[in-house]
Parts: sequence; C-alpha cells; structure tokens
Amino acid sequence: MSDYRIEEDTLGAVKIPSEALWGAQTERSRNNFSTGAKMPLEIIKALLQIKKAAAIANKEVQAIDAKKADLIVEAIDQLLNLDDTDLRKDFPLVVYQTGSGTQTNMNVNEVVAHVAQRINSEIEILPNDDVNHGQSSNDIFPTAMNITAAIAVDNLEISIQHLIDELKQKQTKYWKTVKIGRTHLQDATPLTFGQEVSGWVSMLEHDLDYLKTLNRTLSELAMGGTAVGTGLNAAPHFADEIAEQMSVVYEHEFTAETNKFFGLAAHSGLNVVHGAIKTLASDLLKIANDVRFLGSGPRSGYGELNIPANEPGSSIMPGKVNPTQAEAITMAAVRVMGNDVTINVAASQGNFEMNVYKPVLIYTFLESTDLLTGTMYGFADKMIAGLTVNEKRMAELVDRSLMTVTALSPHIGYHESAEIAQQALHDGTTLKVAALKSGLVTEEQFDKWVVPIDMTNIEEK
Repeated sequence: MSDYRIEEDTLGAVKIPSEALWGAQTERSRNNFSTGAKMPLEIIKALLQIKKAAAIANKEVQAIDAKKADLIVEAIDQLLNLDDTDLRKDFPLVVYQTGSGTQTNMNVNEVVAHVAQRINSEIEILPNDDVNHGQSSNDIFPTAMNITAAIAVDNLEISIQHLIDELKQKQTKYWKTVKIGRTHLQDATPLTFGQEVSGWVSMLEHDLDYLKTLNRTLSELAMGGTAVGTGLNAAPHFADEIAEQMSVVYEHEFTAETNKFFGLAAHSGLNVVHGAIKTLASDLLKIANDVRFLGSGPRSGYGELNIPANEPGSSIMPGKVNPTQAEAITMAAVRVMGNDVTINVAASQGNFEMNVYKPVLIYTFLESTDLLTGTMYGFADKMIAGLTVNEKRMAELVDRSLMTVTALSPHIGYHESAEIAQQALHDGTTLKVAALKSGLVTEEQFDKWVVPIDMTNIEEK
C-alpha cells in the first residue's frame, strides 16, 4: 500500500499521506505554513458544531439532500466524540496561515467529508458544496472565534469568583488584625489586614463585573454574512437557526442579530473584552506583588505574611521557600498585557470588508484567558488558601511606626505632631517616648488618643 494518495483541487494534484483524513487544501497549507502553534482545538470543535448546525438548518429548508445532511451530522458526531489527542491528528494546521482562517475551515470541511465517506461511501459528500454549504470562511471563522472567546470568558469568570471566595475567607478571619499601612512605600496610618484584603476583593469584583457586562458583545455571531457580509448563498433564517443551536450546545445565549459587515471586518468585541482581561491582569499583578512583598523574609523582609511551602525554593540554599504561585500569576499577567498590544493592532487591520488577522486574534485571546484562568486557581488554592499572618510582626511594626502620630494631630496640631515624629526618628525612640518628652501630651492622653485599632475605623464583620 502506498504511503500517499493523490487528490486534486482547483490548482492541481496533491500528494497526501494515505491515512490522513484531510484533503488537498489542508495538505497545501501544511506544507506552506509550518511555523508556530497549532490552531486551538476549541476553534476546531466550534467549527464542527457550527457545521453540524448548518447541515441541520440546510436540511430543514431542503437546501441540501436530507441523506447528505444526516451523514454530515453523523460524521461530525464521530469527530466530536474523539479525545483531544486523537482529534488533533486530523487538524495539523498552524495559527500563522491565511489571515481569514480559510485553510482551517477547509481542513474541517475535508475531514468531515472523508469521515462521511468512510461511514457511507455510496453518498458523495463534497467539502465545499455540502459540508460548507451556505457558509464562507469569512463568516464561519469569526463565528467560531466569538463562540470560543465567550466560553473562555465564562470560565475565566468562574476562576475569578473562586479567588474572590478564598480572599473573602482571609478578609473575615483577619478583619480585626491591625497592621501598619503603607503609601509611597513609606509608613502610613494603621489598618487591618482584613481591610487590606477587602480592597483586593473589591478590585476583583469590579473586574468580574466589567467582564460580565462586556461579554455580551461576544454573543453576536457573524454567521450568515458569507463572503462580504451580504449573505450571498445563505438560506433564509440560516444564521438564526445556527445561533439558536449554538446557544443550546454551549449553554450561552448567542444571537445572529448583528451587522454582518461589522462581523467580518471588525473584531471590536474581542478587543474591548480583552481590554477588561488586561485590566484583570494588572489587578492580579498588584495583588500578587502585595502578597509576596508582605510575605518577604522570613527574617530580613516585611515578614507580615507566612506563605505556604509548596516546594523547595533553591537548588543551592537549603530550606528556602519562594512565593512561586505569585511568580507564576505575575508572569501570566505580563504576558496578557503584551497580548493586548497584539490584539489591539490585529483588530485594527479590518481592511475594507474583512479583517485578515483572525487566527492570531483568537489564539492570543484564548492564551490570555487560559493563562489567567489556570494561574488564578493555582494562586487561590496553593497560595491564598494556605496564607497566614504573623500577628507578632504586624504588632511590632505598628508599635514602631511614627505615623500613628496622626492620631495626635487633632489634639495638639499638625506642626507639633510632626515635630514629635521627627524627634522620635532622630533619637531612635518610640513615638510615645518622644511625645511625653515634648511635654505636649501626658501618658494618659497618649494612651487614650493613640489606639491603633480605633484608627482603622473598623466595622464589625
């Protein structure tokens, strides 16, 4: 048996590996473009689901023969039932190919047609005329992009909520644990660790709200626009039926009610939603940095937090423990920030009727959502869940701080309070010693006015 078979497309004959399920156009792309990551399987699965829905919709209006439609559906179901390893074997194309995703669309068309022929060789299924009936790469690929992006954001939202839930446990547990505040990296007035954590929680709650508000724009599907947005060769109500079926399959509400010229030429939805993902990344970077700086030490740093020992931290320094989960999520965050530049530029390239940066747009978007989803689970479960506070160290830093002098200001004045703080710093004494030495405050007054917990304006939780 030969290692190759010969198939033809509009450009001529092509040698294809004999066991490959793809056809001539896929093979051309495989040989012409070999650099970079493979097209995400989420896109392949979405294209399969859309083509299954298209076959059903076409059958209902008798746009294609019923037996052909049923055979296409059966072939697609076989492919969707494969595990990712087996599915990948038939979809070898890379992201950096044609900017419309046409070659991946044809990869799907050819594989479905070949699987259908293996099921029933008596019914001829053609990649373009049957599997791709009523579709264009120009509308089906952006439809798959929005579907996979919307589901990825749904999963991202779940991971955000999980991290919020873990942080809220710490917020409650340490609501009355007083520590020194810091502004400009310098000592400030006291707050509680619970209050500090509540700020982190609120950041993430806002990020979650931004994403939920913006995610709706990804529900608009370009399906039905075909080549340039006019809907040429698509059956009536074709796009609406596909959107309805996608809503059921993905348990996410999609609609075909959108301007198709917009859907093909622009990816503003992906751009604006990724902007919110970038905002989430910047907030995660701040939170993770706060955690690892506050946990620095254990003897030569801030030392306010005790981080869990998940693995040895050094190949040369025995006993060292590093904040590795914080390091992972901050690396993911900066990657997302870089990805946002890629998406900004790629989304701007909608020349005339079609954007031709589609594969890199969706690949980059999905990389960002995958990175943050995964690292947030790790950060929540392997860092935040095991985090404890060093109350002794927190109390020591509060007692040594000079900024508790702020509590004296309403009683003796700002200028006089500043002089006391500066004198304590100069003499290397506590604030109380300097205050009593000034003669402006009695010990009874100092103890009454400078009460760190009272300075936090703490509310019961």
